[in-house]
Amino acid sequence: MSTTLVWWGIAIYVGLSLYIAYLSRSEKQVNMEGYFLGNRKMNGFVSALSYSATTYSAFMMVGLAGLTYRGGVGALGFEIIYFMGVSLVAFFGPRFWLVGKKYGYVTPSEMLGDRYDNKQVAAIISISSCIFLIPYSAVQLAGVGYLLEGMTKGAISFTTGAIIATVLAVVYTYISGIRSVMWTDSLQALVMIISSTLVVILLVNGLGGFGSFFGNLSAEHPESLTVPGNGYFSFSTFLSLTIPWIFFSLSNPQVSQRLYMPASLGSLRRMLMGFLIFGFIYTIVSVMWGYSAILLFPGLENPDVATPSLLSSEFVPPVLGVVVMVSIIAAAISTIDSILLTLSSLFARDVYGISKNGRDESRQLKMGKFVIPVIAILAYGFAELQLDLIAVLSVASSAGLIVVVPALIGTFFWKRGTATGVITSVVGSGILVILLELAKLKPFGFGSGVWGLLVSIVLFIGVSLITKAPEQKANEFLTYVNEELKKHRKPVNID
Repeated sequence: MSTTLVWWGIAIYVGLSLYIAYLSRSEKQVNMEGYFLGNRKMNGFVSALSYSATTYSAFMMVGLAGLTYRGGVGALGFEIIYFMGVSLVAFFGPRFWLVGKKYGYVTPSEMLGDRYDNKQVAAIISISSCIFLIPYSAVQLAGVGYLLEGMTKGAISFTTGAIIATVLAVVYTYISGIRSVMWTDSLQALVMIISSTLVVILLVNGLGGFGSFFGNLSAEHPESLTVPGNGYFSFSTFLSLTIPWIFFSLSNPQVSQRLYMPASLGSLRRMLMGFLIFGFIYTIVSVMWGYSAILLFPGLENPDVATPSLLSSEFVPPVLGVVVMVSIIAAAISTIDSILLTLSSLFARDVYGISKNGRDESRQLKMGKFVIPVIAILAYGFAELQLDLIAVLSVASSAGLIVVVPALIGTFFWKRGTATGVITSVVGSGILVILLELAKLKPFGFGSGVWGLLVSIVLFIGVSLITKAPEQKANEFLTYVNEELKKHRKPVNID
């Protein structure tokens, strides 16, 4: 594909998205709630598109396609498990939204610190999130690097692509905080779903239609249609990948923080429904891309270059290929800038915020803006390592974040949970995950996410039972949530 055409595609995308981001500046953001949550005024349609663009990043069109190329239909099952996990949003989402509005929470860790009546809880969870989310940010940068390098056959290097993504992510976050991110996300999500679906249709038709497509797969690569197929998706591998993914919507703060942003519970429901529709289509599209690459480019050394190989092939018109390329870049950047905003808000609110100087909200906002480029530079440095499959590295990051899930569930359903139990479970199981990942150990064949979650559950329950719970705070918190949920479940009299 022409390098000039690729550069023009990037230039048009940058110009259009910057213009939309500028238009989003309806008012000056002078506090944490405005800059990081959009003053909790986001409607359901914009929230759904932004949630989708943030969640389905380079992981999907580069990572999931690559995972399908590597292991076959097991990748579809892996991603469907994530869909099952999204049902947690329907259950926990209203609870997050209610307490966020009542108590003014800006971050999920702030909510946990308040519920367990200990600011150290919020600080430790925030630091843990930074440790594990920076590699996930690097995954997005790597996705852009691989994409541009593959589509231009090295004319645009991996490093150049990663730098472009890093700079753009920082710029978008600075323009207007979450408002600019969400409005640019909305445009990106629409382009993503339309263009990628068109590519699948062209690829399948170019390979003889659906009948011939799957007939050729069955004849030439039968292992790609079965589990464990070529052996990659053994039971232990499948479980190790899917356990962190089930809880992704709760454990990843850049996702769960979105539950504070909708203007109403109705907007929250529309956000979830829109996301599920978008996600189902995008999942099928990504898997079909992986299958197309198996047929057209067997023997690729790096599965993550399956997508750029397809987009630069004769089956995809160059202009459409560039449009899809831009949509993937945009998706990756939308995830990065969401993570940058979330991590900077975590640091400013829950780490810097517990200091004497950090109690002032204007200072918190300044600190949050200050650390955005610092986090971006760290993510870029990690991306340059070019580690492993994008999909696998994404799950490894989620394995470290999953350790907070027992404390999150306890927030709403177990009065006996304690701050000491939370801190012990997050720190202890987090260290275990890091050690297992560094040593590349899988006890009994199971990955770090499985062991991290099990150890976190044991530590949270065990330590909580032998330490004192904040009974007054727990009663106040849970009574409010339960009473409000009952109100919203009552039928509305329209007479």
